[in-house]
Amino acid sequence: MKTNPIPDHVPPGLVRDFSLFTSPGMAPTPNGDPHAAVACVHDGPPIFYSPCNTRDGRGTWVVTRAKDQRRVLQDTETFSSHRSIFASALGEHWPVIPLELDPPAHGVFRALLDPLFSSRRVMALEPAIRVKAGALIDGIARERTSCDVMKDFALPFTVSVFLSFLGLSQRRFEVLAGWVSDLLHGTADERTAAARSIVAFIDEVAAKRRKAPAVDFMTFVVEAEIEGRFLTEEEVRGIGVLFLVGGLDTVATAIGFDMAYLARNPTDQELLRNEPDRLALAAEELLRAFSTVQMIRVATKDIEFEGVPIREGDYVSCATMIANRDPSEFNCPHTIDLARRGNHHTAFGYGPHLCLGAHLARREIVIGLREWLARIPAFRIKEGTAPITHGGHVFGIKNLILTWA
Repeated sequence: MKTNPIPDHVPPGLVRDFSLFTSPGMAPTPNGDPHAAVACVHDGPPIFYSPCNTRDGRGTWVVTRAKDQRRVLQDTETFSSHRSIFASALGEHWPVIPLELDPPAHGVFRALLDPLFSSRRVMALEPAIRVKAGALIDGIARERTSCDVMKDFALPFTVSVFLSFLGLSQRRFEVLAGWVSDLLHGTADERTAAARSIVAFIDEVAAKRRKAPAVDFMTFVVEAEIEGRFLTEEEVRGIGVLFLVGGLDTVATAIGFDMAYLARNPTDQELLRNEPDRLALAAEELLRAFSTVQMIRVATKDIEFEGVPIREGDYVSCATMIANRDPSEFNCPHTIDLARRGNHHTAFGYGPHLCLGAHLARREIVIGLREWLARIPAFRIKEGTAPITHGGHVFGIKNLILTWA
C-alpha cells in the first residue's frame, strides 16, 4: 500500500506505526481478532498520526478516546464529512447522501429521509423480517447439521430484508452482494469496477421508477422534493448508492461476529436461547465489542485539538472499534458482558450523522439471533475450520462454518 509523506506540522513524537489495514491482526487471518488487536492504541497518546490509515495510503490523525471522537463527530463546522469516498473510486467528486453532506444541506436531506427509517416504520416491518429469518433457518435445519452461516444465513437474510425495503428484486441478490463486498474489501481495481456497476445499477433503477412508479424506496426518492424542487440525478444517485452499500454488508457482518462469539461461548449462547428477552440488551454489547466501521472527517481549518496541531485538509479517523474499546469509557472493555448497562457505544456513529438505518439494523440483528437460537440447537465452530477475519475501513468475517448435532 502506497504511503504518503508525513506532513511537516506533525510532531515526530505523535507518529505511530499503526494502520487498520496493515497492522498485526488486520490482514485476513484464520481465527483472528482484529477488535482485540486495536487495543494497542490505548497504550499511547490519545491522538496520534498514522502515516497509512486509508485504502489509498493517506495518513490520518487517529482519535482513540470515545469522548474525543464524539467531539469530532458533533463539530461539523470544523470536521467535514464530505470526502466523496465512493465517487473518488471513479475519479469523480459527488457525495453519498446524506452521509457526506454537512449542515445545513445535511439537515434538509435528513428530514426528507428520517421518516422512512423511524422506529414506528421498523416495528411495522418486524413480522416480515421474522418470516424471512425463520424461513431461511428452517431450510437450513431441515437439510443439514452444519452451514457457512455468512453465506447461508447472515447475508441472504439481511440482503433480502434490505432489497425488499428498497423495492429491488431478490433475483439480483448474489450480484449486488458481490459488488458491495468488492467495493468494501476488494483491490483497487475491484473497487473501481464495483463502483461503476453500482452507479449504473442505481441509475437504471431510478430511470425505471421515473417511467413506472412503484410503492418503494426508489420511487419515493425520484419523486421527492426539497425546497420546492425535485432531486437532481446526482442527488438521487448519491442516496441510492448509500443505502445499497450501507444495507448489504455491515448488518450481515455484525451478525457474523455475534454468531462467532456465541459459538465460542456456549454459556452465553444457552443463556440467550433460554431467555430471549435478554437479546436486545445483549445485542448492544455485541455491537460495542464488534464494531466494524472507521469514520473519517476532514479538517476545514487549522485547529489545536487536545494539544494536537490539526491543519486544514488533514484526515481525522474516528474508528468505532477503537472508541468502543476505550478503557476510560467502558469498564473492562475487552470483556463481553451481555448484561452491560449504560452502554453508550458509537457503533452507529454519533452526532448529526448518526446512521439513518440504526433502528432497522438493530431489529435485524435481534430478530436474526432470536430466530436462529430458537431453531438451531447448541452450535459451535466446526472442527478443522477457522473463520477468517480482517481489519480495514470496514472490519469483516467470512468462512464461519457452524455445526450442531
